[in-house]
Amino acid sequence: MNLKQKLFNLTREILNERLKVVQTTILDIQTALLSETKSSAGDKHETGRAMAQLEREKAGQQLAEIQKQFEVLNKINPNQEHHIVALGSIVFTKKANYFISTSVGELQHKNIRFYAISMASPIAGLLVGKTINESYLFRNEEITITKII
Repeated sequence: MNLKQKLFNLTREILNERLKVVQTTILDIQTALLSETKSSAGDKHETGRAMAQLEREKAGQQLAEIQKQFEVLNKINPNQEHHIVALGSIVFTKKANYFISTSVGELQHKNIRFYAISMASPIAGLLVGKTINESYLFRNEEITITKII
């Protein structure tokens, strides 16, 4: 399995874990809302329901965001090699290594650290369109791209 396929799979696993957590949260909230009965302290009951509704909305937004991340990830062909930084590229620099995909944070492969970042991230904005041996300025430091896959 090539490096890009491995990072792609790790990213998908992280998104699947996040999806499971959000789906469980939504189910728990729905169960709590359905099981609540009208108590004699009506105001407390209404406040509790309102809070649960807010939590459900928040979880729904998280679910929508994860679905968007899956859509972006599904646009990547793990077998495609890149010579110019774009969505799906693995970028090696003298400072850090990046997988331009969706923002899931740090990935490890064979003791090498990669950061899965989205196209909307500031770093990706500096990298996209660049080629090997080109540099970019980040936090007043010039960083050179050493390899692109």
